[in-house]
Amino acid sequence: MPIGPRYRRVSALQRQFFDREAVLAGYEEALRALPAAGEPQVFNVVGVGGIGKSRLLQELRNRTGQGYRTARLDLQIPALRQQEDALAVLRTEFGAQGVKFDRFDIAYAVLWQRVHPQLRMDRTRTPFAEESDVLSKILDDAMGFPVFGTAAGLVRLTDRALSNRSRKQRIKSDPTLQDLDNLSNAELGYAVSYLLAEELREASTEQPFVLFVDAYEALVPTPLPGGKSFGADAWLRDLLGQLQGGLSVVASREPLHWAAYDEDWASVIRHVPVEGLPMAARLDLLSAAGIIEGGRQQSIAEASAGVPFYLHLAIDTYLQNPARLETTITSEHIVQRFLQHVPPDEVRILELLSVARTFDFGAFRALGRAFNLPTHLLTWESLTAYSFAYPLSQGWYRLHQLMVAALQSHLSPAVKRSVHDRLRAYWDEVADRFERSPDGGGVSRSSPLREAVHHGLHAEAISAEHIHEYADRGMAMGGRQVVDGIVKDLREYLAARPGADSSVREAADCLEAESLLSRGNARAVIDLAPEVAGRAGSAVSARLSLAAANARRIAGESGAAARIFQQVWEEQTGPVRLSAGFCLADIRMWQGDFAAAFDLAEAVYGMSGADKPVLRADVKRLLHLGHRFLLSFDAAEALLHEAEAEYRRAEDPYGLANIRTNRAELLVFTGPEAAVAEAGEALAVQRELGAQHEIGKAYTAMAMAQIRLGEYDRAASSFHGAYEALDRAGYRSGRARADMYRAFLLLRQGDREEALATWRRAAAEFEVCDVYPSLILAIHRAVLRLGEDDPGLVNTALRARDRLRPLGSPDALERRTDDVLSQFFGGTV
Repeated sequence: MPIGPRYRRVSALQRQFFDREAVLAGYEEALRALPAAGEPQVFNVVGVGGIGKSRLLQELRNRTGQGYRTARLDLQIPALRQQEDALAVLRTEFGAQGVKFDRFDIAYAVLWQRVHPQLRMDRTRTPFAEESDVLSKILDDAMGFPVFGTAAGLVRLTDRALSNRSRKQRIKSDPTLQDLDNLSNAELGYAVSYLLAEELREASTEQPFVLFVDAYEALVPTPLPGGKSFGADAWLRDLLGQLQGGLSVVASREPLHWAAYDEDWASVIRHVPVEGLPMAARLDLLSAAGIIEGGRQQSIAEASAGVPFYLHLAIDTYLQNPARLETTITSEHIVQRFLQHVPPDEVRILELLSVARTFDFGAFRALGRAFNLPTHLLTWESLTAYSFAYPLSQGWYRLHQLMVAALQSHLSPAVKRSVHDRLRAYWDEVADRFERSPDGGGVSRSSPLREAVHHGLHAEAISAEHIHEYADRGMAMGGRQVVDGIVKDLREYLAARPGADSSVREAADCLEAESLLSRGNARAVIDLAPEVAGRAGSAVSARLSLAAANARRIAGESGAAARIFQQVWEEQTGPVRLSAGFCLADIRMWQGDFAAAFDLAEAVYGMSGADKPVLRADVKRLLHLGHRFLLSFDAAEALLHEAEAEYRRAEDPYGLANIRTNRAELLVFTGPEAAVAEAGEALAVQRELGAQHEIGKAYTAMAMAQIRLGEYDRAASSFHGAYEALDRAGYRSGRARADMYRAFLLLRQGDREEALATWRRAAAEFEVCDVYPSLILAIHRAVLRLGEDDPGLVNTALRARDRLRPLGSPDALERRTDDVLSQFFGGTV
């Protein structure tokens, strides 16, 4: 290649923009209008593929000037189509330009912990730990102890970690941070976007900002009629809709039709078309590159149709061999002329690289070695100097989509599969390196895993089980966003191949179900997997079944969940079997079959080796709960101590926190004064963890103890806290249990009728959810104690008695139940 191609190409590139005056003038006008703009502003650059939108955005950024902060999102990069990664990139770019993101960093850490519940926050794992002043000080101050990513806990640590009073007060008083722990995962994602926009808006009073978003069509490839999409761009619209004090420049092939969602968008989006270069500009661009012969210049200009991609490709051809640039007829002819004048080895390796969505020097060398092609640095620099090779972060590149299509047309299906297979092996190696180096890779640390799955699919050399293994590693490395990315790739692969292996479709369903479940969207999981019978044959089928069963359990469909868990337990031999067995024992116990539940729990415990300490502790705690519901308090206390010891050996903070809640619940019956104090400690710990259902249970225990102590106003307040947390968790049976005990408070306050109505509602809810027959019988005995005759409740109690299979004699359980009821009735009967 001649010396200095990049310099000559840059000169030609600059000439290209002399004939885009309308776009440049419109952009400068939008910048001047920023100080007076009271709402977000979107500058939409619209043009066909290859027209030069990406280069135009880069030129606009170069012309923006030092008075503005700028950042860029390239949606051609798969990872950046995920909200979490995109926000992380923006935070990093704007943060490097002096923007403080204290509140955003805390909120993002909360979101990160939500989607990585298996990981603890530390400087090596937590995003921005090194760049964020507030997070680095929090983690340093924690001195190696576990830090749980809830807003309440992090704000408290901030108070100790920061010395600047105004920054501390700003964080402590922020209403969004105060509400984060009450939000679902989906709501939390929107709150994190809001805080990013807020931090940028406040910083814009000193220096405005411009955000460049390239390749919108990669996020929404096929809009629905009317301009809407399937929601893939919802997070981007939400973010840009809040970016006051700055300008968003979005490059897309079609105009943004966001007014279809909200007509207010029409007033803030300015569409600016990028047309093909006029003939004079095409000739000027070619002349600037050294192509000056009249006939040759005219033929290239006409064949290009004014699309800069083809003009730059013709220039690349000329730079390769100025003497042999023949007359060109069409744009396809331009591509073929270019390939004819590139050294054969370079053409071959470009063809191979076209199979990769992204590649780096390592991928280039891996393919070169596999196909006996040059792998030295000179060839690499020659390839990446071409105008169609776009640099990305971390030394990665991608090829222009028009060139990819042309190059891949030369490859046979067998060669493509072979290239995909080698690329999968290469990205496997990269992922292994990132796993061994916790601080390697930044926000794109888990991207190699997604690339490995993509190439494994197209190589037809990856099983559904292997896909799940990659997803599990991705969860540990990069979080839920990489799993969502894998699901998106699977869906696209399946859409293009209706006859693909059904196990791949099942893998996609399973990963999507687990992702939805982690966000608390149980109904969507049930809709995704409405029928799961017969799916327990493979590990992937079993995982889908477990996700579906857990969704049904959350929704109160205990019977359906139990049947699914039973099937997985009976048919599986893999690692999910023990989890299914534990969940089945748990449901059987709450359905009233204590004898079968205890036998199954003990069997699971015996099958769990020393490598499963948390599961062993969970079983002990489950047995404790069974004895407590059977009102055998001495046995329950002994098992609680055993479970706590197991959790301590496992160093599991979540299990130990649940032990505190269970201890408070047990002390309600054996020492109410101590129960109030223990419930308070449990609340503090569970708030740190953000476990809403456990918060609701701790509040319920506190209220029950306060009833026994005669502190009725405090009990009413505690029940209010319990209801808020239980409703947020969607914990139907937990809410009904709180109702059952609140009826005693109503009775003690003299509201007999409302107490009876509350008991009826609680009993009905227990029956609908197919849980707690022993509590239904306790409610019936309480009503009988008041001398009431309720035929409906009598029938409910008869059905509950048929389902109840306690340990020991039913009569002994009735006597213990009467003793406990006496504690709560006090002197009211």
